[in-house]
Amino acid sequence: MNAEARMSPATGPQHMQALERANAVRLARAELKRRVAIGEVTAADVILGAPWEAESMTVSDLLTSQRRWGHTRSRKFLQCVPMSENKTVGSMTDRQRRALAHMLGTSGASQPVPERGESLTPVFAGVA
Repeated sequence: MNAEARMSPATGPQHMQALERANAVRLARAELKRRVAIGEVTAADVILGAPWEAESMTVSDLLTSQRRWGHTRSRKFLQCVPMSENKTVGSMTDRQRRALAHMLGTSGASQPVPERGESLTPVFAGVA
């Protein structure tokens, strides 16, 4: 058995390539979050478009990058849609994308989250 592991010297070791890729994704994600925060792009656009930098981003991270959206507001919002806070944007189905984008469009970042006594109607209620 003559098994040899060959490395191309131009590309470097695999762990260094992985680090470079992780840094590139981190920087692109930070830029996307900045753009969402200043209102250049909406969270609904990111969810519907699903750019490569947002694929591994959690929905909660995306929602909290909006202005005046914290962890509590994001959590309460996601309780209306049967979706985990840890769900990644890339793993969402088309139906989930459309429903979440619709909810974001109707609630928007400018409207307040309902008080404790008020209830939000689930998006998927009555949908077959």
